[in-house]
Amino acid sequence: MNDTAHRTDAFDGWDGSIAGARVLQARLAQQVRLEDDFTAPPRLIAGFDVGFEDGGETTRAAAVLLDGDSAEVRHAHVARVPTSMPYVPGLLSFRELPALFAALAMLPETPDLVFVDGQGIAHPRRLGIAAHFGVATGLPCIGVAKKPLVGTADGVLGDERGARVPLRHRGEQIGWLLRSKVRCLPLVVSPGHRVSMQAAVEMTMRYVGRYRLPEPTRRADAVASRRPGAST
Repeated sequence: MNDTAHRTDAFDGWDGSIAGARVLQARLAQQVRLEDDFTAPPRLIAGFDVGFEDGGETTRAAAVLLDGDSAEVRHAHVARVPTSMPYVPGLLSFRELPALFAALAMLPETPDLVFVDGQGIAHPRRLGIAAHFGVATGLPCIGVAKKPLVGTADGVLGDERGARVPLRHRGEQIGWLLRSKVRCLPLVVSPGHRVSMQAAVEMTMRYVGRYRLPEPTRRADAVASRRPGAST
């Protein structure tokens, strides 16, 4: 693909420490743009998810490229890189981004919109993995997570498909709790980069089919987990 896959400033200035990672997060969070700046409707969409092998020694990232109209998978790839950092709450992107960059580089075309399994700005320092990935690559990104990292619901979430309430933290909206499917736990949807708060939830629902997860991250999750249904 193009050189957006390897932006050198993803970890620029980081000294390798936990404190330094948090400082870098705060700085990069200032570069996140929450205005819509993507092709709509998107021609190509991508989904990304990360898993681990060898007792955590290897990070495995899956990237799927889908048709933006039909949501049919065009390409699916898996990248494996040595895990370079242990799990630290709130610093997931520092552990997983190298594999995500490698997976992105395997895609033959640049997606118009990216969905990442994880948080966008719904993060203590407003830089979850989808936001970090978006700033580093310049791609429009949305974070779709299975549970909140921070924040509380502003209202009562309805039971119907598509019901949503704002997720707030320290007085500001950081995302949505979204009931993507009846009788299922809500998703946490938050913009990552170059996507507005409203478009993040609307585009997520656009690609929700029969399952709880939207197709881009559902397909990537299947590939990353090596489960049946991962093939194109």
